Amino acid sequence: MSTTDELNISPTGCGPWNKGKLTGQKPPLQPKHVWAIRTRLQLAAKIRDLALFNIAIDSKLKGCDVVRLRIDQVAPNGHCIERAIVRQRKTGRPVKFELTEQTRQAVDLHLTGRKLVLNTFLFPGRRDRNTHLTTRQYARLVSEWIASIGLDASLYGTHSLRRTIAALIYRRTGNLRAVQILLGHTKIESTVRYLGVEVDDAIAISEQVDV
Repeated sequence: MSTTDELNISPTGCGPWNKGKLTGQKPPLQPKHVWAIRTRLQLAAKIRDLALFNIAIDSKLKGCDVVRLRIDQVAPNGHCIERAIVRQRKTGRPVKFELTEQTRQAVDLHLTGRKLVLNTFLFPGRRDRNTHLTTRQYARLVSEWIASIGLDASLYGTHSLRRTIAALIYRRTGNLRAVQILLGHTKIESTVRYLGVEVDDAIAISEQVDV
């Protein structure tokens, strides 16, 4: 690792990228938060944003993979499919995920009226339709969605959307292997760290043991 990486100094020489920002693990959204955001986006008729939010929650993909989704990956026949497979940019590993009915409806509505070109991006950039939405633009949208329901946007981020369903599955089943597969992690240790479950698990186990 370079000295620049170790000091978190921006390659432009402008100082630490995270100056003035809260860093660390971002908490997942709670189900009530998910529904509140969906409702606000629906009432505001933000069709693109609703499709983007729903896919981010369902897919559990990193932001860089969400913005690079192509139409043929989720709607190869003109309509959103129930299950999709995406190869992760960072690891190169394919991950499969389910798209719920409400997400499929949102994506179909998003595609309505657009000239369907299968190998183009599902969420194109605003200025150039041949490029995808940037991760920075995506992060700004997430902050807007979070703030719109009264939460502190500085405490949440794009990883909050990625972690939402994964955290729910773990809490309800305790199945780390299933979560590992869904997140596309190569090692179970990565999943443990990502969910931040070590302390909770240790306490839960200790409470079940009597001497």
